[in-house]
Amino acid sequence: MSIATLGIDLGKTSMHVVGLDASGKPVHRKKLTRTALIRFLSNLAPCRVAMESCAGSHDIARKADAMGHDAVLLPAQFVRPYTKGQKNDNADAEAIAEAATRPTMPTVSIKDATQQEIQFLHRTRQGWIKQRTETANRVRAMLLEFGITVPKRILNLRRALPGILEDAENDLPDGVRQLVADHWQQLQELDDKVADITQRVERIPVRDARAARLMSIPGIGPMIATAMVAAVGDGTQFTQGRGLSAWLGLVPQQFTTGGRPRLLGISKRGNRYLRTLLIHGARAVLQQAHRGDDALRRWIQRVNGRVHRNKAAVALANKLARVAWAVLTRGETFRASAAAA
Repeated sequence: MSIATLGIDLGKTSMHVVGLDASGKPVHRKKLTRTALIRFLSNLAPCRVAMESCAGSHDIARKADAMGHDAVLLPAQFVRPYTKGQKNDNADAEAIAEAATRPTMPTVSIKDATQQEIQFLHRTRQGWIKQRTETANRVRAMLLEFGITVPKRILNLRRALPGILEDAENDLPDGVRQLVADHWQQLQELDDKVADITQRVERIPVRDARAARLMSIPGIGPMIATAMVAAVGDGTQFTQGRGLSAWLGLVPQQFTTGGRPRLLGISKRGNRYLRTLLIHGARAVLQQAHRGDDALRRWIQRVNGRVHRNKAAVALANKLARVAWAVLTRGETFRASAAAA
């Protein structure tokens, strides 16, 4: 039995593997536990090991690479068309293996442990911010039922809540007052958690040279720099900067037929979180573009004179993504003259 391509359908506890020979014919099928899968890979001759990009896939891909295999992660949406017949785990594993044999099949870069650690910090921070917003909105709704309104923004709620809780004449029932006090305590705890994890993220560039170099780019601070490192690593999976900006959904969406090209709004594909951060960073640069006279700021002013400020922000975010790719792949810091080209 000579396996050229191994497709693995990952599960929480059980994995289904299908091996294809050099001609693409299935020659091996097996169901394994996670531990047994690692043993199986260690005893298997080097081959291409393919999986869908999902929870736990990066860990197995790293281990397969260390064993001498060519591990690849495939986007699930590109594997689906290769599924034949009814859906089951064996059919999924065979579809993954068959998709991996295609030379033009897009792959997902394998994240190292540091990238995943940074990604978890960002996602945890994002989750706590969302939870804090939900808690604040819940408090506003409860107070509104008793005729107490608080202006928008969580800062106004923080200022108003202590006085509302101490006011004995606002007709709040004791049970509701206690609930509001509990939510106020939860808000304070979430504030502390968000502040702590933000400090942990901001300390990452001290030990990560990639994030430190990215922070030399205008509009990119520790949050964007670390999110970029977590998402793309050293950026070598893209052959040019436009590949990164297209992956982030910052390029126009195409609808071309009959040889007549038509460009729509940005595609909004890929990593929405990082795209949002880049656009916010671009807005900050646009506000300060008049302070200085380098090549990049002159480019910004020319774009500002042609299009609406929202389009200018997206255009600048696109350029910042391309500059970030150049900084990551070349190992250099930002140069305004080169970025304006």
